[in-house]
Amino acid sequence: MPIKPRQRPESDYDVRRFSVGREMSRNALRQLLTEEAERGGWELHRLRRYRDGSREVWVRRRIIRVRPTWEFFPE
Repeated sequence: MPIKPRQRPESDYDVRRFSVGREMSRNALRQLLTEEAERGGWELHRLRRYRDGSREVWVRRRIIRVRPTWEFFPE
C-alpha cells in the first residue's frame, strides 16, 4: 500500500521570486531576508547561487483560506 503525502487543501502559499546581483554581500542579503521574515511573515523557500555570483531567491508565506461555518451545518 503506497504512502500518500499529507495534503492541506485549505492552505496555499504566496510565493515571491527575486534576483540578487553579485555586488550584494551575504550579510546584506541575510539582513534583507530577516526583515522580510519578521515584517511580512515570509520564509525562505529556495536559494540558488549561480557561477557568476548572482543569486535567485524564492520566499513564501502561507495563505489560509477561511471557509464560512454555515456551509457545514444543514438547516
